[in-house]
Amino acid sequence: MRFCRFEHSGKVSYGLIEDIRAVPTITRRSERFPAALADFESAEAANLPLDSARLLAPTQPSKIVCVGRNYREHAKELNHEVPTSPLIFLKPPSAVIGPGADIRRPHTVSQRVDHEGELGVVIRKRCHAIREDEDVRSYILGYTCVNDVTARDLQNQDGQWTRAKGFDTFCPIGPVIADGIDPWQGVRVETRLNGEIRQSGTTADFIFPLDVILRYITSVMTLQPGDVIATGTPAGVGPMQPGNIVEVTVEGVGTLRNPVLNS
Repeated sequence: MRFCRFEHSGKVSYGLIEDIRAVPTITRRSERFPAALADFESAEAANLPLDSARLLAPTQPSKIVCVGRNYREHAKELNHEVPTSPLIFLKPPSAVIGPGADIRRPHTVSQRVDHEGELGVVIRKRCHAIREDEDVRSYILGYTCVNDVTARDLQNQDGQWTRAKGFDTFCPIGPVIADGIDPWQGVRVETRLNGEIRQSGTTADFIFPLDVILRYITSVMTLQPGDVIATGTPAGVGPMQPGNIVEVTVEGVGTLRNPVLNS
């Protein structure tokens, strides 16, 4: 299943995406968050070409839980130790923007704002304290692209990450949610800045695989439908400047594209 959240003719809906004669098309639309394909079965028919709709962030999470330093090479490039257990932090829902929306650099307080392309995991159903004998896949609705935008100088200055990670527009998500990939087998995650590859990694190189991450997070907090887990970024993070275009691509999902400007 692939679906999006979109605006068309002044109405915001969730849309099921199918290929009709090789054209990505929104074939059904629903007013509620689709936790399963069945949620679209009685939904309103649409048959709207995807490129005719304005895509929004495909979910409205109650929280975004991020995993820090989940690639060894990324920890090394920042001169950080490799964690021995998942290192988690939160981004506020107010940071979320969708495809094509502007990333706004808070240039009066930060001189270095970095891209961090990541695989995003979208939660299907409420989960807390997932047991070792449970398959975590049953709690995953699908996957998306996330850019964990970071004010690097503020991160180093503050000693904790809330301000550096939490500015409005610092969490682009999208363009769609897709369920047809297997991060355990390895999914390519790449970030391009003005068309040049800056980050390229595979989820097969995760220090902590998704089952470990989900059990760890849900031992701390309850995840709700639509919540997002940002699973860590490969090496190659770097600064973005006004006028740049940043693109995060997750194999089998698509490309999240956002322009950068000063706030």
